[in-house]
Amino acid sequence: MLRFGQLMRDGLREYGIDARLIQPPAVFGRIRLFGAVAAKWLGYIDKFILFRWRLWRSLAARPALVHICDHSDATYARRVARFPLVITCHDLFAVRGALGENPNHKPSFTGRVLQRWIVRGLRRASVIACISSITAADVNRLIVRNSRPRVAVVPLGLNYPYRQLDRAEARRRLMQIDHLDADTPFILHVGTNTPRKNRDGVLRIFARLKNKWNGRLAFAGELLNAELRGLARKIDILDRIVEIENAETDVLEALYSAAVAMLYPSRFEGFGWPVIEAHACGCPVVSSNCGPLPEVAGAAGIFRAVEDEAGFADDLWRLTDPQERARWSAKALENAARFSAARMISQYRDLYRSLVPAIEPS
Repeated sequence: MLRFGQLMRDGLREYGIDARLIQPPAVFGRIRLFGAVAAKWLGYIDKFILFRWRLWRSLAARPALVHICDHSDATYARRVARFPLVITCHDLFAVRGALGENPNHKPSFTGRVLQRWIVRGLRRASVIACISSITAADVNRLIVRNSRPRVAVVPLGLNYPYRQLDRAEARRRLMQIDHLDADTPFILHVGTNTPRKNRDGVLRIFARLKNKWNGRLAFAGELLNAELRGLARKIDILDRIVEIENAETDVLEALYSAAVAMLYPSRFEGFGWPVIEAHACGCPVVSSNCGPLPEVAGAAGIFRAVEDEAGFADDLWRLTDPQERARWSAKALENAARFSAARMISQYRDLYRSLVPAIEPS
C-alpha cells in the first residue's frame, strides 16, 4: 500500500496540488529478535502510539482534505474526521472474515476487535473510494448506513510502467534466475501461499499438461510451503517447478513478457494487481471468474470457474500455440490501457473537488 500512497502523492503533485504522505515510523516493528508474531505486535506500537504524534503535527497544518490510502488504517478516522475524509477501500476480505462470512479467513479475537475498529472508521469517511464494483457492493452492504458515507468506484492504476519486452531483453533479464532456462517455455503464477490464491489448484492444473507439453511452471512471490511442495511431489511435477522469491520489478516484467500465460485461479480478490501487470506486458491471463477478476481483465480475460481445473488446462494448452497466444496478447495490451496511473489520479482529483471545490493547484 505504500507504493499506492507514493503514486497518489507524486501524481497529485504533478497537477500542482500540495500532497503530503505520512505514515507510521518503522521503529519497534523492525525488531525481529523474537520472531514474526512478536514483530507484528511491536509494529502496533509504531502504528497506534508513535504515529499519533506525527499525525497530530501534520493535522496542525489544517489540510484541506485527508485521504487514508488503505482502509486498514481507518482506525485513524476518528482523529481526522473533522476534515473532509476520503478512504480507499481495497477489499473487505478481513471484515467479512470477522463477521463469519469468509471460511477462508477466521481472525483471532483481537483480529475481530481490530476489524470492528476499521468498520467504525470507514463509517466516518466522507467518501469511500472502492477499487472495484465488487468491493463497492460489499461496502454498500456492510458499511453504509442511511446513505452515508458516499461510495465511489475508482479502479487502481499501474504503480510501475510495465511494458512488453522484446524477446532478447526478456531473455537477458531471466538469465539471472537460477534453475530457469530462459529458452524453455513456462506458465507463470504470481502471488502467495494464502489459500484464497489457490496455489494447490495451480499445481493440479499444470499437472494435467505434463504429459503433452514440456514446459515449466514458475512461481513468483512467496516460496512454496511444505504442504504445496508435498502436493507437487505427489503429482510428479516438482522437477518442473521454478521458484522466484520476491522478484524485483524488472525481473517480474521479464517473467510476464516471456511467459506463455499467467495462471490465476484465485478464489477471492479485492482487485487482482497481477492481472493488469501481466496484461501491460502482453501476457495472456487465464483466471477464475471470481469477484472483480472479470471486471479487471475485461475482454482480454480467459475465465473459468475455480472448480473447472480441466477447463483451465485446456485454455493453457491452446495458448501454447504461438498464433493463439499472439491474439490474446494483443487483447491484453489493449485492456491494460484502461488502468493508467494518470487516469486514476484524475478521478481522485475530481473526487476531492466534489468535497472541497476550492482545491486548486498551488
